[in-house]
Amino acid sequence: MSVQHVTSEGIDRSQPPRIKDAVDFQLTLKPYDKYVLDNGVEVYAIHAGAEEVMQVEWVFYAGNWYEEQKGIAMATNHLLKNGTKQRSAFELSEYIDFYGAYLNRSCFHETATISLHTLTKHIAELLPVVREMITDSIFPEQELDIFRQNMKQRLEVNLKKCDFVANRLIDEYLFGYHHPYGTYATAEVYDALNREAIEAYHRDYYLNGRLVLFVAGVLPNDLYQQLNSQFGSLPLRQQLLPERTHPIVAAQEKKYRISNDPNGVQGAIRLARPYITRRHPDYAPMQVLNALFGGFFGSRLMSNIREDKGYTYGIHSYVQNHVSASTLMVSTEAGRDVCEATIGEVWHEMKVLREEPVSADELLLVKNYLIGSVLGDLDGPFHIIARWKNIVLNELPEDYFYHSIDAIKSVTPEKLQELANRYLNPEDFYELIVV
Repeated sequence: MSVQHVTSEGIDRSQPPRIKDAVDFQLTLKPYDKYVLDNGVEVYAIHAGAEEVMQVEWVFYAGNWYEEQKGIAMATNHLLKNGTKQRSAFELSEYIDFYGAYLNRSCFHETATISLHTLTKHIAELLPVVREMITDSIFPEQELDIFRQNMKQRLEVNLKKCDFVANRLIDEYLFGYHHPYGTYATAEVYDALNREAIEAYHRDYYLNGRLVLFVAGVLPNDLYQQLNSQFGSLPLRQQLLPERTHPIVAAQEKKYRISNDPNGVQGAIRLARPYITRRHPDYAPMQVLNALFGGFFGSRLMSNIREDKGYTYGIHSYVQNHVSASTLMVSTEAGRDVCEATIGEVWHEMKVLREEPVSADELLLVKNYLIGSVLGDLDGPFHIIARWKNIVLNELPEDYFYHSIDAIKSVTPEKLQELANRYLNPEDFYELIVV
């Protein structure tokens, strides 16, 4: 005999709630507020969250796409926090730590960023220090020497790792060493860094460059006034950046076997091909095919090569996204005696996807995984502004988010098989093993 337990709200607690597939949820991306500072700097803001914390990110078009000397973009970005006309590197760090804030710098291909995480109540004390870093950094010779020494020591250690070497080489094969997407640092690159070139890069791409601001969290009512006061008078040229063209010079050979550690027991495997960018109509439905192939723990590659064959602890396929070009990559490490067999299994899984349609159950599983991941990415203002940042910096349409969700939900087994025949052919992939 069953007993009903009905609450005052009319809910029968003796029955489990109905499971709802993630694909049945209607996802919404909270819209941003947009401001423009006196000098034309655009500010994208998300006001949300339960805690009195916030994030500000200064995005300069100052990545290695614009450098004429290798390593200058990264060195300039890193050394912004290492001394100004008013404070030493130690004093800057002490000041930021005093307010319990976290400030970081990052350099990418097209952009270089300064990011600040802080309690909302301290933002007025911290914004002037970031302005000071942007306008008054002096790049002390001593700090440059320390940076150069640290980077060379780190490089020396990393070059002994097959995984690190494989990541460098595969990009070079795809784009060429002199392309921003294919280049990498060497000891000679670090030795050639000099203060005069860094100061010039800072002047051209920070003081007089192009800046976009992204802010998120519980924002003070006068944030726009604070940002405009500190950064609205900077002499930024905004759109007037020099045109830079970088021809792709891909390697002619597509199969490489590199010996890096004669005593190593593992090999690093990279299989990669030139790929479409976010603007291509195939990009969104290909997210489903990629997840199915190797994009999550329950993928075909993991089930075969990790679970069944035991060749590796993990294998993944993913997209290396750039603004101008992208790469579809399969990455893993396997025992050196089974590296060739691992690659053979990857080709096998591609063949199956080209020749056999995906079952309805497996397709629903992957769709639920992808939509569930998006749901997680919409949890909190910092994740939301990251979504908008991706759309803004890649100059994508405002409805890009919703178009992508619709494409994931509606893709069919027939469409995935068509995409597999278009993008998962071994002859299109560069093949690299570093042991």
